[in-house]
Amino acid sequence: MPMILVVSGTGTEIGKTVVTAAVAAAARDRRVAVLKPAQTGLAPGEPGDAAEVARLAGSQVTAVELARFPEPLAPATAARRAGLAPVRPFEVAEAAQKLATEHDLVLVEGAGGLLVRFDDEGGTLADAARLLSAPVLVVAPAGLGTLNATALTAEALRNRGLSCRGVVIGSMPADPDLASRCNIEDLPVAAGAPLLGAVPAGAGALPGADFAAGAARWLAPELGGSWAPGRR
Repeated sequence: MPMILVVSGTGTEIGKTVVTAAVAAAARDRRVAVLKPAQTGLAPGEPGDAAEVARLAGSQVTAVELARFPEPLAPATAARRAGLAPVRPFEVAEAAQKLATEHDLVLVEGAGGLLVRFDDEGGTLADAARLLSAPVLVVAPAGLGTLNATALTAEALRNRGLSCRGVVIGSMPADPDLASRCNIEDLPVAAGAPLLGAVPAGAGALPGADFAAGAARWLAPELGGSWAPGRR
């Protein structure tokens, strides 16, 4: 049965795209699609996050981008300033459901955090997840400050009746500081959900073949990998 998994985060620039790519790469024996509802901050023709997932995970991944806005802002603001139609949660849900008819796994990568607005009516990635009845994978930073942001994101999911699939650290330092080491144990408590992996810092700069080969080592068995807490 096809699975739709929404990938969100506790903020921006924390590794959502590389985590999405790792999940796609770990599902190498399945038909995978990645859906980016709103790409901001790029001109037409520049490779976006969906294309980057395909580069890292392999060309067999279907990459779909619903809308693109040139300024690096929240989707609703970027659409308004560009004079373009925003993306609506129901459009995200419809696109994901269509992809699910031809793929085994559909990954929906959000922009910024869970409650960043897609439109001026307040539609968010959480609304799209609700329409899809899809679980949400939360990407979080490794270091100091991540526990509060992760707890708030998990609380927002619970308050909307959404399931938190787990948490993945989006950029784990090669030499983690004290806070990052402690957060390996504390993040699952903050989220009320399991820690399902830690992608090493700099992984996104790897050649696609090397990234795809390493992805399973960075993710827990629940996401198709072999990672376990204490192993990097």
